Amino acid sequence: MGKVVHPNWVRRRRPLWRSLMAARLPIALVTLGLTSAAYFAVGNEPRLPTVHSAGSSSSRVAFHKPGCDIKGNINESGEHIYHMPGQAYYLATRVNPARGERWFCSQWEAWWAGWRKAKV
Repeated sequence: MGKVVHPNWVRRRRPLWRSLMAARLPIALVTLGLTSAAYFAVGNEPRLPTVHSAGSSSSRVAFHKPGCDIKGNINESGEHIYHMPGQAYYLATRVNPARGERWFCSQWEAWWAGWRKAKV
């Protein structure tokens, strides 16, 4: 006959997923520590692009730079709206720098400055 083994002495292996579930906090902390260390070791902090504020001299010019064809318009209720070339009211929209209206070079730049896209 075989060797007699007491049932409490038999250790069953835990499935891998149970081991990972039991160790999820240490795994998360180690991952956070590694990414933080890599972030500070490299030192390349992502910088946000510079956007001209309404008070800067470049936003008050009456003409726009080549390639900057997005018109920033302020309507009667004070909403800041930008119009893309090809939209319905693009040609009718006039940019008046004295009212704080301006030209944008990209949609992202207009959005970042707090303007919304025209609905039409």
